[in-house]
Amino acid sequence: MRTRVLSCLVLFALAGAAPGQTLTIYSGRGEALVQPLVERFTAETGIEVSVRYGGTAELAVLILEEGRASPADVFWGQDAGALGALSQAGRLLALPADLTAGLPGIFTSRGGFWIATSGRARVLAFNPAGSAPEPWPSSVFDLVDETYRGRVAWAPTNGSFQAFVTAMRVVHGEDLTETWLRGMIANDTQAYRNNTTQVEAIAAGEVDYALVNNYYLLRFLASDPDLSVAQSFFDDGDIGNLVNVAGAGIVVTSGNVDAAQRFLRFLLDEQAQRYFTDEVFEYPVTTDVTPDPRLVSYGELLAASPDVDLDVLEDLEGTLELLREVGLL
Repeated sequence: MRTRVLSCLVLFALAGAAPGQTLTIYSGRGEALVQPLVERFTAETGIEVSVRYGGTAELAVLILEEGRASPADVFWGQDAGALGALSQAGRLLALPADLTAGLPGIFTSRGGFWIATSGRARVLAFNPAGSAPEPWPSSVFDLVDETYRGRVAWAPTNGSFQAFVTAMRVVHGEDLTETWLRGMIANDTQAYRNNTTQVEAIAAGEVDYALVNNYYLLRFLASDPDLSVAQSFFDDGDIGNLVNVAGAGIVVTSGNVDAAQRFLRFLLDEQAQRYFTDEVFEYPVTTDVTPDPRLVSYGELLAASPDVDLDVLEDLEGTLELLREVGLL
């Protein structure tokens, strides 16, 4: 009996986890997407993981409401805005410097309270046959032109679109952002539920353009290489090319900081980063993993990306208020 107990203790020591240790994660990333990684982490470390799945903004608010009683060790968000909100509120621990060392600048928290786990870019998806003969819009602001009347799709209720509008408010100010929103409405921009339905709308000939994240089209093309949809950036530095991230931080009241740090390091390891780019078509955030060849190169991405501090995208409520004011919500 003693031999069996000692053997179990040795196995747990090799795995780096104490018997019965459980890490609690609040995840705004979908279960179907990230549960395989969570299970792989447990298999490699012996650390049991309890995951509460939900909307990113909803879970961030929950952590704020729970305060010091929050059971969450790790918050894993779908966008930088929620991570910024928690760090601004003092709800995330400062991370060891080596966790973020060497990551590209567009994928880092300047405050050092969270890590990016994968990246994605806003792009303009389009119908190659329907839009090729005309001049390409150099900026997202060009889409209010009469040329594009009734031909552009967007998803005002989608979190990624709302993060983009927040970035526009930060970079260009409230007045210009409101003017653009009202101009798009006046130009009969077509509203859809999410990014997926926008890509489907282009393929069905309902619209010629759509404001989406880069990976949705690649998921379609993986099953239908002949789909008549393509995508591209606006001119370099345009806010329409916003690069956003999914990311994770450690909740300040965590009682499992060592295990939480180990989970964050796991998300930056080669196998997890390769999973994000090969299976999800997002950008890896470590330079030792090459993006899926169907994604544009890091060089092109860095050139196209606007200079936005992802930590300041936390004012989602201000964006929701503006969207309600112009009649989009």
